[in-house]
Amino acid sequence: MLKVENLDVYYGNIHALHNVSFEVNEGEIVTLIGANGAGKTTVLHGISGLIPIKSGTVEFCDSALHSLSPHKIVELGLAQVPEGRRIFSNLTVMENLEMGAFIRKDHTQIRKDYEKIFTRFPRLQERLKQVAGTLSGGEQQMLAIARTLMSRPKLVLMDEPSMGLAPLLVKEIFSIISEINAAGTTILLVEQNAHLALSIADRAYVLETGRVVLQGDAKELASSEEVRKAYLGG
Repeated sequence: MLKVENLDVYYGNIHALHNVSFEVNEGEIVTLIGANGAGKTTVLHGISGLIPIKSGTVEFCDSALHSLSPHKIVELGLAQVPEGRRIFSNLTVMENLEMGAFIRKDHTQIRKDYEKIFTRFPRLQERLKQVAGTLSGGEQQMLAIARTLMSRPKLVLMDEPSMGLAPLLVKEIFSIISEINAAGTTILLVEQNAHLALSIADRAYVLETGRVVLQGDAKELASSEEVRKAYLGG
């Protein structure tokens, strides 16, 4: 579904990504793990068209993405849940969801999708008229995920969904991610909590200083001594 080949990205003179290559198959959860500054978010931003790619290619469902603007990429069915949630804090919960469906014209199906969202996120339904900036951190993360789902993506890029959340809420968010995947949405997950990410992923790639240094089955990487020492606290 997604094929990234030899991706090179620079921030000014800083070479942020070096020949990064990986792929995501339909129906999978694939996770990118690595320390802070390894380049995980940069990979997602390069795929989404949010930063320019120096060289390399990104293909999604046989369409080349590396020359498209971000809104065209969303229209193709690839959407991102950004790091730090990035909800529209001055709009209501309902208005945020409407923004997620902005590119769509299938109004009957949009209404059905709202119902699905309210079933999956009952707390959001209770707070539809509430200004989004007044939600708790966990509720804002749920809203960020729900807003993305309203664009009907085939593939969701998730950037640090557990950031800043209490452990109990992290568990709930990861359960929701698994449910979304089981319902048919493919997921590329960037996550600081490598243990949790590997526990729900099918496959994983390890990034170090902008390079892919390890890849393989998520369960095998989770039991690898090298990965355990570096990312799972021994």
